[in-house]
Amino acid sequence: MRLALFDLDHTLLPLDSDHAWGQYTVRIGWRDAEVFAARNDGFYQQYKAGSLDIHEYIRFATEAIREHGQAAADAAHQAFMDEVIRPAIRPAALDLLKKHQDAGDQIVIVTATNEFVTRPIATALGVDELIAIRLERGPDAANWVTGNIEGTPSFREGKIVRVEQWLAARGLDWPAVARSTFYSDSMNDLALLERVDEPVATNPDERLRALAQARGWTIRDLFA
Repeated sequence: MRLALFDLDHTLLPLDSDHAWGQYTVRIGWRDAEVFAARNDGFYQQYKAGSLDIHEYIRFATEAIREHGQAAADAAHQAFMDEVIRPAIRPAALDLLKKHQDAGDQIVIVTATNEFVTRPIATALGVDELIAIRLERGPDAANWVTGNIEGTPSFREGKIVRVEQWLAARGLDWPAVARSTFYSDSMNDLALLERVDEPVATNPDERLRALAQARGWTIRDLFA
């Protein structure tokens, strides 16, 4: 197996899908704009600083869908896909994915954004395998998300754990992978970038660009 791993936000997409979804819930009147912006900006600063409490953030990020229920959330997300995500998908990202598909590589999106937001996006990109933050579901008849994370969050070092779990579920481990590549824009993904054979700093933030240059890693700017 040759493994091509991709972060999603600011890597395959020229935006942050989590943030964009939050802004969309404001637009449709599910969140108060001022309150949401203040809380979301605080979490974003923590993310950039590497100090984000992912469990606290997920409780915040899922408030709207928990309050409105699955049917309304699914309908809103379909509109979000049509209005925000599909227009943002760029040919350069699709071409890169196709290059790996044509080479016979196994493509997996590995993202710290939750599965509710990202599963339809992976489908729109033509990627079947998605490792995202799994949302715990309640035991009642509604079986809807609780605001908690199920298992290990695919965030920072947790991305390595989740990839290893994905491999193990297929009877594989890292030594069974002939070649592994990971594309990411963020220093938050440093652990997985250091774990693969070929780290690719993709549309990298300032800190990751500097590190990639110092280490001689490939740098790709898909959206330049």
